[in-house]
Amino acid sequence: MLANPSVPRQPLDDLKYLPLASNAYLSLGADLRERFEANDAANFDVGGANAQNYVLSRMEAHGDLRWGRLQAFVQLQSEFAPGKANLAPVDQNRMDLEQAFLGYTTELGDGILRLHAGRQQIAFDSQRFVSVRDGPNIRQSYDALWASYETGAWLFSTFFSLPVQNRDLRAFDDTSSNHLTYGGVRAQFQLTEDSNITVVLSNYKQDQAHFLSVSGTELRNIADVRYAGRAGGLDWDAEWMGQSGHIASRSIRAWAVGSRLGYTFEDAGWAPRLGLQVDAASGNDAANRQSLGTFNPLFPNGSYLTRAGYTGYVNFIHLKPSLTVSPRKDMTVMLAIAAQWRENTTDAVYTQPDNPVPGTAGRGGRYTGTYLHGRMDWQVTPHFTTTLEAVRFQVAGAIRQAGGHDATYLGIEEKFGW
Repeated sequence: MLANPSVPRQPLDDLKYLPLASNAYLSLGADLRERFEANDAANFDVGGANAQNYVLSRMEAHGDLRWGRLQAFVQLQSEFAPGKANLAPVDQNRMDLEQAFLGYTTELGDGILRLHAGRQQIAFDSQRFVSVRDGPNIRQSYDALWASYETGAWLFSTFFSLPVQNRDLRAFDDTSSNHLTYGGVRAQFQLTEDSNITVVLSNYKQDQAHFLSVSGTELRNIADVRYAGRAGGLDWDAEWMGQSGHIASRSIRAWAVGSRLGYTFEDAGWAPRLGLQVDAASGNDAANRQSLGTFNPLFPNGSYLTRAGYTGYVNFIHLKPSLTVSPRKDMTVMLAIAAQWRENTTDAVYTQPDNPVPGTAGRGGRYTGTYLHGRMDWQVTPHFTTTLEAVRFQVAGAIRQAGGHDATYLGIEEKFGW
């Protein structure tokens, strides 16, 4: 669009389109995200986690060169977490390559072929299990080969990746290796203009994986089916994932389901949407020494549940009704209450992404707690957004017996991008 001189310009738009030749241009961009978080009981205060107030700061800058059918994309990242006492690998990265890939697009037969090679980001659908991980400070990148072919109502993809592991010993030290690999094939069919079905068959391998009952090389063969769409005021998103394979001498048999259903009263004031979210993931049966039933959520988007991190997509049953309203066209406000149970009481309670809460495996009942969740998103300008999120989690017996207690989270985020 910016190649057309008649298109109205906004500040800095001249940097979004820098013509280099008749069929080549360079686009520059940057993003800044600052988020304040207050958490009075990280991990429910089990295992020495203390109350924390801190800032998550993310800066990104990219250059996108297009030359005919070729693309060269480079994105730098720099993240800091001032005030955070217990740094996780996803919190701080002084300077590194977030993305650096070559792309090629061409017509082939009746469709379009796209190829990508290099460090890039991969996200599937609602990002329950494969995401760019936007919630934490450092996004998830993959050193990958990617090919897709789109023809008619079909979109086929195949990929192989080495997920990037973040380090912060020095600048540009993030790494990947064949100790952690993820690859597969994906097919999506557009049933109608507003609905589609997707099937993904993939393989996940991790050396030196650790679970509560077993450690070793983890190999999972994964089947995933998702059906999503909207019709009138109704919207839906349902997904099932099954996992088989082995770790050490034990077989793997795990599963998960996720669903969101909602109805928006489009003609009513503030366009209220009534929603219901139902999720579940398998846990391990400690009495079964032949197999592992703990689900692996792969590379999940923590914001799918809440950014508070109190809930992991492992060994749980999750029921969450909600109400979302739009007091302005550029603002949404969501209020929800959720209840959680363990799928298997011999396995632990897990926090985000798949961290077992010490002392909960085999102790306490199935019910793990209730939380209240509120969130406001406001698109202040085309380039600036602000988000306010609050969670109050009331724990049940299993967590209390482990020494945990109720927890409160508050997050305030400001994001600027161009």
